[in-house]
Amino acid sequence: MKAFIFDLDGVITDSAEYHYLAWKALGEELNIPFDREFNETLKGVSRTESLERILRLGGREHDFSVEEKEQLATKKNEHYVSLISNITHADILPGVEAFLSEIRQAGYKVGMASASKNAYMVTKQLGLLAAFDHIVDAATVAESKPHPEVFLKAAEALRVEPKDCIGVEDAVAGVEAIHAAGMFAVGIGDPAVLTEADVVFTDTTGLTLDNVLTRI
Repeated sequence: MKAFIFDLDGVITDSAEYHYLAWKALGEELNIPFDREFNETLKGVSRTESLERILRLGGREHDFSVEEKEQLATKKNEHYVSLISNITHADILPGVEAFLSEIRQAGYKVGMASASKNAYMVTKQLGLLAAFDHIVDAATVAESKPHPEVFLKAAEALRVEPKDCIGVEDAVAGVEAIHAAGMFAVGIGDPAVLTEADVVFTDTTGLTLDNVLTRI
């Protein structure tokens, strides 16, 4: 193995909560209430597809033109950006910064493959830009997870073969994308949910180089 490629939301920082709050606000505005259980189905999914899923939930998928849907997605993002504007270094998930430092010192390349178009901004606010050799976000890919494009682009940018990469994800769609790219999948979260991951840690405190390598 030569590289680690990380998702952002739920792996590096818990900005997933802000996505939930922003989507929930939009859903309430459209009279489409939903709960955290439904929100789980949006994890790792693009902004456009998330909106489509919410509209289908409320039976309103045919109520808006393409332009109106773009406006709704933009409105959600503006709310999300306002919510995350206060993210700081203190919002890095436990153990993550130490793990990033450990793998860097061990000579691994480090990339990010995020479904968020705000990945660069969030990473900068966390003070972690220097920890990554390359960041691929939703703004630079045509296909969203579970399509492997974002992970393949990250591997290409790192100049590493996909088979030599370890992907780290907290979402089912993300794990599927890692495997579709031909990479080893590390899941962060509930093992009963991330059943397709090659190894699962319940939270980021389990991320150490030994813990990962001994399970490959």
